[in-house]
Amino acid sequence: MWVIKPFEELTARELHLIYKERVSVFVVEQNCPYQEVDDTDLVSIHFWKQAEDRLLAYARLIPEAEGVRIGRVLVPQGERTHGYGQELMQVVLEYAKTHFPGLPVHAQAQAYLQDFYWTFGFRPVSDIYLEDDIPHIDMISPTQNSQTENINQQEEKRE
Repeated sequence: MWVIKPFEELTARELHLIYKERVSVFVVEQNCPYQEVDDTDLVSIHFWKQAEDRLLAYARLIPEAEGVRIGRVLVPQGERTHGYGQELMQVVLEYAKTHFPGLPVHAQAQAYLQDFYWTFGFRPVSDIYLEDDIPHIDMISPTQNSQTENINQQEEKRE
């Protein structure tokens, strides 16, 4: 079962589970020392799936003025062949569509995952760049309205 909660509704045990796995993946596994726990958590909506005391997948959705941003997307190393990443993205994007209608979803993706994000409608909006020595790319999944507007603008240019 997927759990969706704003920060203020997280229990201490849930927060510990989330932070433990985020540090394990983003700091230890990727050998990337940085301030993993940040103030953005306070305004984020947190999504995760767990089995007993194991986290199977996690992401956070951050409301912003120009849309919403998905971040800290992870599936622990031992859980990566079960489709949890695809399920997670479907849950997060459906939530964004329902709770933030008409707003685009932004993602700062690790470059090797560009094709994964592409399957969910994300398109690159930057060149590949290094962040913490890891290649990243900024991507956006436009709203349905934005996609319709883009098609209309392209048709007007042809006329």
